[in-house]
Amino acid sequence: MDVADFAKHVYKMLERREQDIATILTSGGIQDMENYRLLVGEMQGLNYAKGEMKSLLEKNYEDGEDIISTWPHTSEEK
Repeated sequence: MDVADFAKHVYKMLERREQDIATILTSGGIQDMENYRLLVGEMQGLNYAKGEMKSLLEKNYEDGEDIISTWPHTSEEK
């Protein structure tokens, strides 16, 4: 597995978790305000991690932008 495949795999995992949280938030699965804050904070962390991955690939690989453009935007497979 090369770096691009690894990054794509991790990115998909992050997107899946992000979708899971969005489902919980929009379907009334929140237990209390503490749980809501926890999930929103996790979502922010996931967004940050995805942004950092993209930034690092763009800076360190000539084809970084091509690698990123092949990533799914909103998880298509679960």
